[in-house]
Amino acid sequence: MIYKNIVCPVCGAACDDIQVELKEGKIEAKNVCKMGISRFNEITSPRRFKQPLLKFGGKLRPVSWEGALQIAADILTSAKRPLISIGSETSCEAHEVGLMIGEYLGAIVDTIDNGATMMGTQEAGKISTTEGQKKNRGDLIIYWGTNPLESMPRQMSRYGVFPRGYWTKRGRFDRIIITVDPRKTLTAKASDLHVQLKPDSDYELVSALLTLLHGKTPHNSVEEITGVPISVMEEMLEMMKKCNFGTISVGVGLSSSLGKYRNIEIAMNLVKELNNYSKFTIGVIHSHCNAAGFSQVASYMYGYPFGLDFSRGHPRYNPGEFTTIDILREKDVDAAFVMRADLLSQIPPDCAAYLAEIPLICLDIAPCPTTSISDIVLPGVVDSMECEGTFYRLDDLTIYFEPFLDSPFKFTQSNEDTLKQLFTKIKEIKNQVDIFPFTYGADPKTQNCFSRYQISSSQLSF
Repeated sequence: MIYKNIVCPVCGAACDDIQVELKEGKIEAKNVCKMGISRFNEITSPRRFKQPLLKFGGKLRPVSWEGALQIAADILTSAKRPLISIGSETSCEAHEVGLMIGEYLGAIVDTIDNGATMMGTQEAGKISTTEGQKKNRGDLIIYWGTNPLESMPRQMSRYGVFPRGYWTKRGRFDRIIITVDPRKTLTAKASDLHVQLKPDSDYELVSALLTLLHGKTPHNSVEEITGVPISVMEEMLEMMKKCNFGTISVGVGLSSSLGKYRNIEIAMNLVKELNNYSKFTIGVIHSHCNAAGFSQVASYMYGYPFGLDFSRGHPRYNPGEFTTIDILREKDVDAAFVMRADLLSQIPPDCAAYLAEIPLICLDIAPCPTTSISDIVLPGVVDSMECEGTFYRLDDLTIYFEPFLDSPFKFTQSNEDTLKQLFTKIKEIKNQVDIFPFTYGADPKTQNCFSRYQISSSQLSF
């Protein structure tokens, strides 16, 4: 059977023109990149989690669904300051329930994606546009600190570079492509101009461009700092001033280099100034399908985009204090719930070491470093393939998706459903004293979850 207009849940492009055909239990996908094919193949992968797992005797072993939920709920309710880390590979509906759980528990709720971009936007404000406008109007495309030809290939083929738009009828021939990157990437090789700056000199380069834009010549030392001749800066700025509709697509290379969110802020200020000469916008290349979703949901629910602390009964926001890496480094949490994110692979070693020490619950679809150190693993449902929901595309446009398969589990229909069931368990424990007896050890890794939480043998399936 053939299914059309399926949304791909891999990167921020959230391509919604995927065609899927089911043949004898196998999936064949069309209009999809290599990353998308691997994600579609995960549905039938033998590595996929098919039941809840509990760490017993140092190994993850099958456990009943009710038993897994009850232990997970008890871990979170008995913790004095739990962390709920919500990943970007699930729906906004699941994000909403996760935030509600965090508020109810007085927990810290955060995501590992998109923080620097949101802080830069708060400081400067973002002049943005949709990907459709880039396709129809954009005649100058700048990729700064990103390599979409490898990380998000269909962004270039559907919107940024190659498609024919209403005012760009010749496609690539009507566009100028500039890449700003320390490396000679495939995107840089395919560009008209590659500005190869030195690592960690993005802020200085943007400052020099602003200086030139104001009619002054930057100090000669900027050439040594950035590795870019002033003549190349002038050439780049002239292209930016003369275009009809230009856009800068920034990636993690800009926000993760020295300067962090200040790089995003000054880049957005540059775009503001360029609008005195031409139409100019700025956008973000998100590496995960719903990386923009958490910030949107958290902002409209509580007014803050990430790093929310509910310990005082109301949301507080202070990046550097209530964000994931900082609270793990300070050992300021005593339990964690990681949802649809490989958190262990994205944090520094000292933070990872502490994460391995505290009780950890993980919701994911396949084994990863984070699941290997988890006490409880809840099997995840693949959004857009097995359940419905909403993603935010990289241009902050909402994309609603419908599944072409049913959930493979009888006990849950979606990640949102899993969180709702967990929330119900948490409320039961909070509302009834001693409903679930437990022995909470000082060092959770010195004892098994089976002995730490007095559960009946009927809740275990081994």
